[in-house]
Amino acid sequence: MGTESWGRAGERLHAGLQALGLAADAHTEARLLSYLETLSRWNRVFNLTAIRDPEDMVARHILDSLTILPHLPAGRLLDIGSGAGLPGIPVAVLQPQRPVVLLDRSRKRMDFLTEVVARLALTQVVLAQGRVEDHAPEAPYMVITARAFASLNDIALAAGRLLAPDGVIAAMKGALPTEELAAVAPPFTVQAVHALQVPGLAAKRHLVALVRAP
Repeated sequence: MGTESWGRAGERLHAGLQALGLAADAHTEARLLSYLETLSRWNRVFNLTAIRDPEDMVARHILDSLTILPHLPAGRLLDIGSGAGLPGIPVAVLQPQRPVVLLDRSRKRMDFLTEVVARLALTQVVLAQGRVEDHAPEAPYMVITARAFASLNDIALAAGRLLAPDGVIAAMKGALPTEELAAVAPPFTVQAVHALQVPGLAAKRHLVALVRAP
């Protein structure tokens, strides 16, 4: 990608962060762009994402991931099926005080994430390779994020045991998943459904918050 394309991507990122009301200095914006540049470079060989244009990557990856921040409680976060690090990496960059674990079963994705974590000096981020069903943390998580991972009920079945009693599963969805919402089974219940507005993206986006019923 040419310098001009990345320049426009930087402008779109700056405007998008402002539209979301997120305070980010030039250093933070530079780290987010560095992440996308690394993703773009790896993508030429490993096809980590179908999105190739830098400006589209800003909207569909960075800004899309960051729209969920106002709806996340504080505490340690597990990003299941993290893939290219979404939403975990953008969240970690904007919230450097939050411990984040990125979980994915793919070795090549782990290699990519290892480079990103080192390049961005994300000291609060831990990488874990494997299946969510086999993940065995020392303590449960306050937040579990999932983006394009599975149905709501399947997410709860796979990751629910990893959630703290007062924690939240934050599942990112496109159009309102009416059938999935109806299929969520005890002991989990839908706490809230948030319609998300991603700057520069017309597609419908929703965040579904699942909690364990008392």
